[in-house]
Amino acid sequence: MRLLFGALLSLAVAAAIGLGSTWFAVTRGTAFGAVTFGAWKAWPKTGSTDIDPYAHAAIARTGQLPIGLGDGVAFVAKSDDHGQPLDGRCDVLVEGTTPQARFWTMTLYTPDGRLVANTVKRQGFTSEEIVRKSDGSFKITIAPRARPGNWLPTGGIERYLLVMRLYDTQIAVATPAEHEALMPAVSRGACR
Repeated sequence: MRLLFGALLSLAVAAAIGLGSTWFAVTRGTAFGAVTFGAWKAWPKTGSTDIDPYAHAAIARTGQLPIGLGDGVAFVAKSDDHGQPLDGRCDVLVEGTTPQARFWTMTLYTPDGRLVANTVKRQGFTSEEIVRKSDGSFKITIAPRARPGNWLPTGGIERYLLVMRLYDTQIAVATPAEHEALMPAVSRGACR
């Protein structure tokens, strides 16, 4: 009886640890093969046949369709370049240039994957509508209140994600040293 109870307890603990760690990996976005450039992180193999099982499970769970490796790559920033979470009550500056790509988009999402709601109904920019400086660089201000130039409203939410999708680019096969300087910097400004 004691042996049976010990075996069942061991089985229950092992199942709880295994299922708990799998749930954590799938819900927290833990996937292998991440490429990091400053605050930006991407998983280029997610849109290919070389996808890892955790990323595959996360996609099946959320229903999101990844960009195919031949089409481009999506970068996500959850924090600024210094590791502070993106806060919708603070000003955040995204400035610099992007790697060479035929087209790109930059969009604000809530942590659960929905577009950030705001009164002006603007959640992102594309490479075709962004106002640039004479050297080709740009500056986007992400803030709760209106700002001159390229402004994305946060609606004052506490946390958000910034997603930059690069279409028809070679960055997925490049090394971080080749393109680190080309990703735009993400820095926090004043908080209100």
